[in-house]
Amino acid sequence: MRLTLPSVPYVAGSPVGDDGAEDSEPAAGWLLRIWAIAVVFAGVALWRSVVVGIPVRDPGSEILRVRIAITTGTFVVLAVLDAVRRVPRGRHRLRVIWEMLGRRWPVRRLLRAASALLAYHLVYASYHNLKSWDVLNAPRDHALTGVDRALFLGHSPAVLLHTLLGEHWSAYLLVIVYESFPTLVSIAFVAAVVFADRIRDGVVFIASAVWVWILGVASYYLVPSLGPFHDRPQDFAGLPHTIVTTTQATYMGQRAHLLADPSAHDAFAQVSAFASLHVGVTTVIVLMAVYYRLRRTALVLAGYLVLTIVATVYLGWHFVVDDVAGLAIGAVAVVLGIVTTYPTGRPERRVQAVGTLPGREWSA
Repeated sequence: MRLTLPSVPYVAGSPVGDDGAEDSEPAAGWLLRIWAIAVVFAGVALWRSVVVGIPVRDPGSEILRVRIAITTGTFVVLAVLDAVRRVPRGRHRLRVIWEMLGRRWPVRRLLRAASALLAYHLVYASYHNLKSWDVLNAPRDHALTGVDRALFLGHSPAVLLHTLLGEHWSAYLLVIVYESFPTLVSIAFVAAVVFADRIRDGVVFIASAVWVWILGVASYYLVPSLGPFHDRPQDFAGLPHTIVTTTQATYMGQRAHLLADPSAHDAFAQVSAFASLHVGVTTVIVLMAVYYRLRRTALVLAGYLVLTIVATVYLGWHFVVDDVAGLAIGAVAVVLGIVTTYPTGRPERRVQAVGTLPGREWSA
């Protein structure tokens, strides 16, 4: 079969054409689905707020307003890098890059991207408030400890890792892996929107991320827990004092403060173990790299996922069963994200190769 591509601007990479040109469904459809999910989830958070008698909060503006500011800055930086990448070699002048930005981000496309990202942040803020109120439920850490020990023939998996890896340099390395998670997430979901040739393809990542937060907080309420560091602190007594140790103590202090005075303006908790969303969200990122056919990136991220799983158990944040649940939640979230964005399947995209002249015929 032979087809003739329409004339498009010459760029380094795929064409910067109209987002909706190849979609059988207008943008209003998939954006409305994302927003419908976000609004319903926000409604659940508001309902839960009334039930527990605690208002929705954004402590220090760090969950909503600061995150939106970070996303905006990340978007601008990545959009410029994307424009530079798409300009042919030898033409990297400010005027040419600026023109590429204009063609790449007309007002309609920019509004679609901003709308999808804002819906994501609404879900993220709702998730954190629901997670905070989960500490009002009785934790079941002892039962999860029992499951872990049964899986490892009566042994603590954390202690086994400490024996295998040692309790000094490995601790510092795994702390770096664990603490790098927020940065990875902050960049990944914005990058998907910026670098995708078609906004709707980038929104698949947004939808998957939305679902992983929703499914994750549901798992918190299904099995309330705090983590092995709380249930069996003796297993982690040999580890050096790190930022993780400080954070764990801070989280337990936040929990105690909220339980003692839920009406306090700064009463907000951030500790829940089952399931591990460090693992769940990282699983989404890995599977999205596969979805976008970034094979080398997917392999690197898969290695990062393995290290993250080891870190969660080694540092006492999560039980092994938490990580298994996180893997499952991440996989389900990606399926739901794809179905949410492309309910009837993703149409094939006609892509123009690097250096192809406008109007040239291709065989397919």
